[in-house]
This record gives sequence, C-alpha cells and structure tokens, in this order.
Amino acid sequence: MSDNMQDKNGVLVQGHIKIFDPKSKEVYVEKRNAIHYENMSIALAESLSNEGSGFIYEMSFGNGGTSVDPTGIITYLTPNSTGTNASLYNQTYTKVVDERSVNNTDSARNKTETRHVSGTNYTDILVSCLLDYGEPSGQQAFDNATDTDNAYVFDELGLRSYSASGTGRLITHVIFHPVQKSLNRLIQIDYTLRIQSLTTFTETSSTAVSTSNTVSGTTSGANTGY
Repeated sequence: MSDNMQDKNGVLVQGHIKIFDPKSKEVYVEKRNAIHYENMSIALAESLSNEGSGFIYEMSFGNGGTSVDPTGIITYLTPNSTGTNASLYNQTYTKVVDERSVNNTDSARNKTETRHVSGTNYTDILVSCLLDYGEPSGQQAFDNATDTDNAYVFDELGLRSYSASGTGRLITHVIFHPVQKSLNRLIQIDYTLRIQSLTTFTETSSTAVSTSNTVSGTTSGANTGY
C-alpha cells in the first residue's frame, strides 16, 4: 500500500493578539500577527528535540512600528519576518512570560498554557502578559501622550524563543496603532498561537513513488494581520 501512497503533511501556525484593559474590559487592539517562518521552524525543532531552547520565553514591546504625520495619518511598517536575527524596529521593553523561569516576576499573570480539544488536529498556545500599574518604570502618569516616540507608546510587539546564549529568536511580530502604557492603566496582552497539523494522502502511480513515501512540511501564517 505504501508503494502508491504519498504522504503530504504540514504544520500551519497562526497568531492572534488581543490587547485590553482587564479592569474596564476596553479592547485596544485585536488582530492577527506575522509568523517568522524560519525562526518558528527552528523553535519547533529545538522544542521537539528537547534541546532546552526554542520554547516561548518573553514578550518584547517597541515603538518603531508606525509613523504619524502632522495630519494624524498613521503609516504602518511591514512586520519583520525574515532573517534569523530579525528584531523589533525599536524594542523598548520586554517581559518574561515563561512561568518556570526565575526571571518571571509574576508567574500567575505572565504565563503560557496549551489548550487542546480531543479529536481535533490543532492545539492553541495562550501567552498571557500583564503590564501592571507600576510597569514599566519611567512611564507617564496619564495616558495623554502627544508624542508617539515616547518609549512606552507601543505600536509593535513580538514573541521570542528562549536561548541560553543570549537574546532568543523573534518568532512572531505584529504592528498596530499606538497604545500608551501609563501609570493609570493596566494593559493585558493575550497572544494566541494556533498550531495545526495538516495531512492529506494523495494516490500516485507506482512508477512515481517506487520505494518510499515522500514527506513534505510547511509552516505558514498571516503576514499582515486581519
């Protein structure tokens, strides 16, 4: 049977973020993100091979994803999703979301968890990150900044994998309209990655596949968001 059956499978990775105030429930941003295909493939391989790296470790924030002209028109840059050394345009803050890390200062509210429904071929990773009233240090008292270049007026964020040798690889990146973090507001980010296994079986002639099955895999995701 294996002589005339070609096994084609792949992995579909999709990301979605929700940025909101957990007190008022006001939603500031809700959209898809870009997947860094190369870095994601490395992260998946490192995690599956138990190399002690590749797993989601931190969420990075920045303010270099947009520009605003004098009339208020916002120009959005393209997410960085190529090159193993890709990074945010201008990273200004980062927070550990690996609840097992000693560097996580609040593992109850900054954590990752998996969600799976039996019988389905996908599993969600929910990454939760809370920016409390007092963080980051040096922020303004109120959310009334007029300068989008302020370090804590965020317009980009991404997930990074763990690396024992230093800064981990950027595996996702999303650009959104500027959102200010100030002392008078909480901001929570719920970042969901859906990992779906795709498998199809295609009949082929015995001459096309003579001795073994061919296995091909792809990793894909949205590049620009909803």
